Amino acid sequence: MSIGQNCHIHPTAVIGDAVVIGDDVTVGPHAVLTGPLTIGDRCWIGAGAVLGAPPEILGAAHPASWSEPAPHRGIVIGADTTIRELSTVHQGSERVTTVGAGCFVMNRVAIEHDVQVGDRCVVSAGSTFAGHVSVGDGANIGMHTVVHQRRVVGAGVVTGMGTVVVKDVPPFAKAFGNPVELRGANTIGMSRSGIAESDVAAVAQLYTPGMSAGTVPDALATAFDWWRERAAKPLAFPATA
Repeated sequence: MSIGQNCHIHPTAVIGDAVVIGDDVTVGPHAVLTGPLTIGDRCWIGAGAVLGAPPEILGAAHPASWSEPAPHRGIVIGADTTIRELSTVHQGSERVTTVGAGCFVMNRVAIEHDVQVGDRCVVSAGSTFAGHVSVGDGANIGMHTVVHQRRVVGAGVVTGMGTVVVKDVPPFAKAFGNPVELRGANTIGMSRSGIAESDVAAVAQLYTPGMSAGTVPDALATAFDWWRERAAKPLAFPATA
């Protein structure tokens, strides 16, 4: 166990071996942190959060105590991330489970084994990411969204409340429904994040039915490439330059 400077850890929290906590971290009452787990600087971990339980896979090894590290791939939480009360993050089975820097994970969120969440994401209350889900930077996940295992949610996506994501959602899309459907571009989120209006308009054209085929703006090509490299069951597949 390694705990950085100026941390505020409630005496009822359980901190196991192979847990590394950065500086200025707050850990709330009855939180359970088991390793391998690394938490970046200035994170806030809410009451009753559980970070480091084994993968929910039949046959996965479960340690005999809460202090010993699990024989799995571990978890990394980026700096300046908040994980609210009663949320869970599970150990990876094939790759490290990650929650990026500057994320806001609300209460009762389940981030299952091998999930990788990018930087600056918002995950609303009650949402669940099944195993092996990938989420791009800056995604905004609506309340009670459920993401099927191995699905890919692109950067800058916004999902509506109660969305059931059974296909890969492309970058900067607005998507909702059960099953999920593409509902256009997340123009508001793109503008708020500082993306040029010309690029916002180009993505909106890509996602508007009946409009002539457009191309991905050069400034956003990296986000689309990241999604294409991972998408196996795409909801939509925009044109490329």
